[in-house]
Amino acid sequence: MFWTDTMRFAITLSDRFKGVLDACLQAGWTPVKMFCTQVDSRMHHNKASLALAEKHKIPVQMSRMSERDLRDLADQQCEALLVASYNWRIPDWTPYLQSAVNFHPSPLPDGKGAYPQVRAILDGYEQWACSCHKLTPELDSGDILSQEFFPLTLDETHQTLDIKLQLAVYRLANRVIPNYRQLWEQAQPQAGEGSYWRLWSDEDRMLDFAKPVAALQRQLRAFGDFECWTKVNGVLLFVHRAQGWQETHNFAPGTLVYTSAQSLLVAAADGMLLISEWSLYGPDAITGRYRG
Repeated sequence: MFWTDTMRFAITLSDRFKGVLDACLQAGWTPVKMFCTQVDSRMHHNKASLALAEKHKIPVQMSRMSERDLRDLADQQCEALLVASYNWRIPDWTPYLQSAVNFHPSPLPDGKGAYPQVRAILDGYEQWACSCHKLTPELDSGDILSQEFFPLTLDETHQTLDIKLQLAVYRLANRVIPNYRQLWEQAQPQAGEGSYWRLWSDEDRMLDFAKPVAALQRQLRAFGDFECWTKVNGVLLFVHRAQGWQETHNFAPGTLVYTSAQSLLVAAADGMLLISEWSLYGPDAITGRYRG
């Protein structure tokens, strides 16, 4: 396999993984093309990525990558494809490029799938990581070039994990890119089959007041701005923020115990949940699926 000193590369990108592009530019790599997708501009953004593409005059494609696009990259002597957040499956790159890697937000082989961060909090992981692995037809299963681990706290939130991941991705990219050839050749198979984590469902976001307060608070921390939903007095609510505590009481779970201004105090299995920020219409209504 022939490698140049300053790799010509294409990249798929959203702002969460912009550190990968930063590392490439700092290493003197030459960008050939950027592939982006539409984002929700709430939890997922591409404004900074597109601004960087404009600054460096990198062509941008918003439509799905096709085999023809890979052929065009080959015609431009593109050597590497870096996948750093992308909603679509990448076509077989092997006839056209020398290498392709994916930056994935989990400690592979655990957490394969589109958005494992939520479950990292739901399952109470004490440590998390992002991984750089060879892109293969089987989702998130290629040999690993390198990983960047970091600790999680007992009260980890979606927002804090998101920032920790962005910093970790930048550190990982700055280790991988300058040593790309060596790490590619020395990449190691993943340790076992691991686990595939499906994208969450509406049911996963539902607050069930028959659960303990701690479980409800963990759900709220895990989903963050994606919000959870529940019914109070038969009314569908989307909950953005709530605080809870353990308390002995005689109320049935789900009972609206008290209201104060916009705050709703609802009985849970072993205590109370004070819902302080809520709406009748959630960010994606009841079908609040991740849309990249």
